Amino acid sequence: MFVFSFLFSVNCFAEDTQRQEEAEAKKLKVGLLVMATGKYDALGVKMIESARRNFLPDCDRTFFIFTDGCVPDAGDVVRVEQKRLGWPYDTLKRFHVYYDHKDLFKEMDYLYAIDADMEFVAVVGREILGDLVATRHWGFLDKPGTYCGNKKSTAYVSRKDRKHYCCGAFYGGKRDEILKLLETTVRNVDADLKKNVIPKWHDEGHLNRYFIDHTPTVFLTPSYCFPLGWDLPFEPKLVTLVNKSAEELRK
Repeated sequence: MFVFSFLFSVNCFAEDTQRQEEAEAKKLKVGLLVMATGKYDALGVKMIESARRNFLPDCDRTFFIFTDGCVPDAGDVVRVEQKRLGWPYDTLKRFHVYYDHKDLFKEMDYLYAIDADMEFVAVVGREILGDLVATRHWGFLDKPGTYCGNKKSTAYVSRKDRKHYCCGAFYGGKRDEILKLLETTVRNVDADLKKNVIPKWHDEGHLNRYFIDHTPTVFLTPSYCFPLGWDLPFEPKLVTLVNKSAEELRK
């Protein structure tokens, strides 16, 4: 009886170990979401090329690009036809566009949203994984940031509540958490538009309001939204091409 029990325990331990190893070996499925309409389509394609080299290379990545332009066919790319909405709605309504297509993401474990004019210049690994992930804005590490100060807006943040201002260029987390974020921000943007109210910094204003109400589990440094050509005490990993002519691209 003792020998049988011992062997049974050993077999159970071996099976548990095997299941654990298989679970750890299973590649996480991660979706990268980008709006790239108008002249941003080429930038979006370039961003995806850099992501293939450096974005979570040990995960199963799918690149969801919402565009009215041409995108090279590839097995890891899902192109979604998206017409231009006009400025500032191309940025303000990204929440709507992503949430309207939430069924596309049902197989994903994690979702990350990124600006089209970004480039991965170094490996961005599993340090970015978390339930809800935000990136600190490089310009406001020691300042309260440009939160929405319009009390008529659902994005309004009082001065006493302002603390960790984050950029809208790169954020993400577990799929269900990001869907909650999208659902909430869609509702808030729509409520504002009914009153003809738009925060000064559009989607970033609503995003920072959400992060006040739902504290991110991971705050990334400006390494993950590094302004090109600047001298900052961070290692550039994800660079934002701020030296481009934004006005020209919006035409």
